[in-house]
Amino acid sequence: MSETFELTIDGTKIQAAPGQTILQAADGAGIYIPRLCAHKDLLPFGACRVCTVMVNGRPQAACTTPAARGMIVDNETADLRKHRASLIEMLFIEGNHFCMFCEKSGNCELQALAYRFGILAPRYPYQFPHRDVDASHSEVLVDRNRCILCARCVRASRDLDGKHVFDFVGRGAHKRIWVNAEARLADTNLEGADRAVEICPVGAILRKGVGYKVPIGQRLYDIQPIGSDIESKRQAAAPGR
Repeated sequence: MSETFELTIDGTKIQAAPGQTILQAADGAGIYIPRLCAHKDLLPFGACRVCTVMVNGRPQAACTTPAARGMIVDNETADLRKHRASLIEMLFIEGNHFCMFCEKSGNCELQALAYRFGILAPRYPYQFPHRDVDASHSEVLVDRNRCILCARCVRASRDLDGKHVFDFVGRGAHKRIWVNAEARLADTNLEGADRAVEICPVGAILRKGVGYKVPIGQRLYDIQPIGSDIESKRQAAAPGR
């Protein structure tokens, strides 16, 4: 096995293995870097830029940038918090996110990040775009109002499910998620058990019939803030524990 090497994140020296990204090395050391498009079971994509860090003074996406020996990384700075909060706010205003009605509330990563960053309401004007809902499938609902274009479903369908159910169409402000059928999700080979369904970080893709099985107040991010699972590794390794 190749030897590990050392880099520094926010003044703390951590170990990384060859081939790891900054995000992976930070996760292993119990340092949480916010993210939305990144997922441990998917290849890096670099779409959301919420994981932006300063590497030797330059902004880089932590999910796609390889860790390197002697690298100096800043993750928790006032400027980065402002940058990340702005990105999160823009994701809210560019879609139609009504958390009080959403089945994903309490399990939604976008909502949980907003809470972590103390965002109660975006500072920017809402755009209220017109977007479609596809409820044609017997097991799965697609609500494009909540889609944040993270491409998790696209990558999971292709790389984990061995299918190609989802992809993007359009460009710029008109870009949206679509399916490999003329119009309806029901005409695809998607199944309710597919990873592409459960890997969505928001309420854009939902399994039918299970949305409120876990009551509000008992859901994942109702119990602990997003990132707590990663930060607990660092706390467990602290001296005296």
